[in-house]
Amino acid sequence: MNAVQQAVLVTGACGGIGQSLCARFRSAGYYTIATDVVEHSAGCNCDHYVQANLRQLVADAGLAEEFAGQVDAALSGRKLKGLVNNAAVQQIAHLQELELEDFKDTLDVNVTAPALLTKMFLRALETAGGSVVNIGSIHAGLTKPAFISYATSKAALQGLTRALAVDLGGRVRVNLIQPAATDTAMLRAGFAANEAGLAALGEYHPASRLAMPKEIAAVALFLVSDECRFMTGSAINVDGGIGSRLHDPE
Repeated sequence: MNAVQQAVLVTGACGGIGQSLCARFRSAGYYTIATDVVEHSAGCNCDHYVQANLRQLVADAGLAEEFAGQVDAALSGRKLKGLVNNAAVQQIAHLQELELEDFKDTLDVNVTAPALLTKMFLRALETAGGSVVNIGSIHAGLTKPAFISYATSKAALQGLTRALAVDLGGRVRVNLIQPAATDTAMLRAGFAANEAGLAALGEYHPASRLAMPKEIAAVALFLVSDECRFMTGSAINVDGGIGSRLHDPE
């Protein structure tokens, strides 16, 4: 199968990591179908864009069916080689401040939507010998205060990845990438008034810097490729070594 005949669907495509995912897959010859909740962004380098709200797809079977039809039309006979579940929301709140609806919303977007999309495109992925790549987070195992919703959702996504890999067996591979802090516009906006804090965050990592979105995209491209056909149910840390590091009081 020629790579130009293969396609990939990327969610959360207009964010920092999403844009890099689209650019990397497109440069590798994949027909790249992108989706996000916002109108198409100029930074989203894709072949076809479908605006969609994953919250609504989870809640409304009719909208989900409509979205599936739009993607199928965009494929236009191409083989769906990869589904990259990158979209995520991050609610930052301590338990006493956390609204139940925000907690549910995080789980809907970060966990239920990847499960729904995997089921939705299962037949297409199986036909293509394709795979699912979930973009998780180091927060699945290592977190900090006020990240209750996000950390819980990413731990659940890790569990979902393992369960799907076992359940689907050799039909469709399912793997997970778990990045640490990644240099995106969203991250930088959070440190707009604290440049020293952003620099310190990079230095906390044994690699002495933040991850770059293109590095996450490179791993995703590898996982979708046929070069790693024995890999399924794997959780790959792209964390600059911070998952192995302790910080003692000075």
